[in-house]
Amino acid sequence: MGDARTSGPARGKGQEDAVGEGPGAVGRRVHRLRTERRLTQRQVAEPVYTAAYISTVESGKVQPSEKALRHIAERLGTTPEELSSGRPAHLATELRLRLAEAQRALATADPREAAQRYADVERDARAHGLAAELAAAQVGRGQCAVEAGELDLARGFFEAAETVLVDSGATLPQRVPALRGRAVTHLLAGELRYACYLLETALDELNSSGLSDPEALVLLYTAIIAPYMDLGAHARAAQAAELALALSSEVSDPALVARLHRTVARTLLAEGRVAEADAALVKAADAYRQLQISPELAHCHWMRGYVFAQSGDLARAEDAYRTARDMLASRRAGLYTHQVGVELADVLHRRGKDAEAEALLDELLAGFGAGRGAVHEAGAHRLLGRIAERREDVEGAERHYVTALSLLERAGAAGDLADVCRLLGDLFRRTGRPEAALDVYRTGLGHRAAPGTTTLGPAPVGPF
Repeated sequence: MGDARTSGPARGKGQEDAVGEGPGAVGRRVHRLRTERRLTQRQVAEPVYTAAYISTVESGKVQPSEKALRHIAERLGTTPEELSSGRPAHLATELRLRLAEAQRALATADPREAAQRYADVERDARAHGLAAELAAAQVGRGQCAVEAGELDLARGFFEAAETVLVDSGATLPQRVPALRGRAVTHLLAGELRYACYLLETALDELNSSGLSDPEALVLLYTAIIAPYMDLGAHARAAQAAELALALSSEVSDPALVARLHRTVARTLLAEGRVAEADAALVKAADAYRQLQISPELAHCHWMRGYVFAQSGDLARAEDAYRTARDMLASRRAGLYTHQVGVELADVLHRRGKDAEAEALLDELLAGFGAGRGAVHEAGAHRLLGRIAERREDVEGAERHYVTALSLLERAGAAGDLADVCRLLGDLFRRTGRPEAALDVYRTGLGHRAAPGTTTLGPAPVGPF
């Protein structure tokens, strides 16, 4: 992937690596620009100042006043800001344009190209002490790393961006993209409760401190739906969806509105509102096509596959999953490709294609591992257990169910864990082990009923 992905994020203040400042920094810049333009000290000085004054400025013996700085800048054909800070004129604007180009590359082209673009902006923003642009580039690199499944690297970029923003005095709404990115890395690593904790804390602070910002709130509400659903906290997920939808009219970013509709579809489906869920996904997909955002469009196909699978339309589910998987694989989005593959394998199993499903799952399990998609890895083992059970391989089924149970207990995915406990308990009961079956059933019921279907406290408050 090259240096854009493999080099870790630099941390600390955005200004720390900027051009070295000191008493003579302005004078050195004046001297450099004057000699580049082949001007004499007298030509720079006249008609207001003397050549001797310019000489003392260049030697660092005198710090020019604002008036003198404006005069010298005008004579040198630059800006007072460039002389005082070392930043080329309009650099911040240029970097913001380059950030937009990098974001477009991430949406439409090879993510490795986007990662390199973000890395270039990060380098230039750091060199000139532009904190906002530096943090935005680090968030972009984090997004590229997430798509590649490099979760530790991504988390490092998001944390570095948060540090830069805090040190520069940025507000909480300005820090939300970096914070959300960090929460997503914990979610994908299977750390559901901590992802919820990060998002809930930010929501409470945002809503209770008078810093209400519709786009920041929608970004957080849409991000928290997935961990809530995986934890079994469906009521909280539905509440977050309702709060986000209520704010949608105040959001100007069409991509964020499309993401909202895509995410809310999952809560609609959980409530049995299949037609509404599919309509929300169609609306989101149409928006992503118009905006030419291919990763999000792939996620729409993925979610439609889930909708079709839940409603029993397995042929359409298989087609949607294959489309999503092909799109993600073409972008080398390894972790997401593996996750879609597990759901595709489940549909294949339900369609009686066990050999194809098992071969796919065996291939996919090599792509998971510590800190990479624990919930879907558990899903792969759960499905392999069902396939083994169908061919009466009791030992193999038990091994896969136990592995799935262990992964889900660590992740706290209550709903999936209860289902695996039911499968394992049924297996024990059928093979003459009633006591073991009862123990497993109790484990599943305990996780279903535990206050663990919430996180660390009350649900986040809504906007005032």
